[in-house]
Order: sequence, then C-alpha cells, then structure tokens
Amino acid sequence: MAKDRLTKSIRLKTGSSKSFNFFVEHIHLWWPKEYTWSQEVLQKIIIEPYTGGKCYELGPYDLRIDWGRVIEFNKPNTITFTWQISDKREPVPNPAKSSRVQVQFQEQDENNCHLILTHFDFSHHGEGFENYLQAMDSEYGWGYVLQNYQNELERF
Repeated sequence: MAKDRLTKSIRLKTGSSKSFNFFVEHIHLWWPKEYTWSQEVLQKIIIEPYTGGKCYELGPYDLRIDWGRVIEFNKPNTITFTWQISDKREPVPNPAKSSRVQVQFQEQDENNCHLILTHFDFSHHGEGFENYLQAMDSEYGWGYVLQNYQNELERF
C-alpha cells in the first residue's frame, strides 16, 4: 500500500496553552490568504472550538465555504479535523471522501512546546491521492503553512 500520511513538527517558544489557542482562535491571523478560496477578499477563517465545530472561511458578502469539521477537541493538547479539500483545492462536501488532520501540542515547559501535525487518510481523496500527499508534504504544503503559523505566533 502507498504511503497514506505525513507528519510535520516544529518547536515553539510558547507553552502549549498559548500555542493551541493561537492555532484555533487566531487562524485568521496566520493562515496564508493565498491558500484560501477568497484570497485577498478573505474576511475571516474560522475553526469553531469544540468537537463537532465547523471549519470554514468567510469571503465577500459573507459567502461561507466549509472546509472541515472538528472531530476531536482536547484543549490545550490536541485538535483533529476533517480536511474536506480536494487535490484541486475545491471543497469536498462528503466527509467520507476527506482526509484528517491531527495537531498535537506537547508541553516541554511553560515557555516551550512541540507541535506535531499528522495529516492522514489521504487515500479517502481517491485516485491520485499520492500526488496530493506529496504536494502537502512539500515546502509549499504544510511546511509553509506551519512556518507562517510559527512566525505569526512569535509576533503575537
């Protein structure tokens, strides 16, 4: 079977509680606008902070585009959500055809933590999922997104 997951990790100079809160509550500050449907007219990107919460962006005229659901919310340690975005960067309404993203915050001490992101179940995206996984594992995938997160967290 082909590889079906990727893992990225970064060390953060903040504790897990602040890091977790910034990831969830301030995603609109760090998520790259060029990685949204609305791009330069993006109003906000949101992760509702509870199990069953919606992940979506608000574009012009409050156009809402859903891109996932929170399936695990264990503040300040873990959040897992569906990744309902196709390899063509289009919304996928059917959660059975989505992958999953788990983000763990492992406290080292009150001023440092380790973020581990695992994106798995790529095969749920169907034929050609290997190319999607490879793209998300590239410097322009999760590596870029997490670097943006880390840079904005340090400024926050």
